[in-house]
Amino acid sequence: MKIKETPLKDCYIIEPTVFEDDRGYFYEKFNEKKFEELTGINGHFVQDNISKSSYGVLRGLHLQKAEHAQAKLVSCLEGKVWDVAVDLRPDSPTFGKWFGVELTAENKLQFYLPRGFGHGFSVLSETAIFAYKCDNFYNKESEGGVLWNDADLNIDWKLPQKDVILSEKDKIQPTFSEKNF
Repeated sequence: MKIKETPLKDCYIIEPTVFEDDRGYFYEKFNEKKFEELTGINGHFVQDNISKSSYGVLRGLHLQKAEHAQAKLVSCLEGKVWDVAVDLRPDSPTFGKWFGVELTAENKLQFYLPRGFGHGFSVLSETAIFAYKCDNFYNKESEGGVLWNDADLNIDWKLPQKDVILSEKDKIQPTFSEKNF
């Protein structure tokens, strides 16, 4: 397992060691002890979520607030997504900055986002199956978010705007300046 720092404080890309032969491949998807040794972060996860989406679906930007905040370890099990993290921690040196990474079934990369980050992804393949490991349980009353096309953040979602498919909730998220986080 290799850990790569990103421009956002406390966000990491995790590249697994993959063993391949004529039968297929094997890799260790997550090892809490190794993760903590390499990052200094206790990555104890309590909830796993899976979503399946078609091309053009954009999910985000979402987060859980206050005591229900969640750190996430995300990956793409099938297809290809553009995954985006936005630092929404007011005291962070990277507050208001975003970073994206392409996650695919082929590259097997994972992206770690600590608590206090907005998260979203856009589907770049025909379909995608996306996995989230979370270190805290979901709580509906603690939902927060930022509008996906907020002008202050200016996120490149790697999709033509005409192809973007949003949920009703994601169409009406508040802007970054309204600070619903």
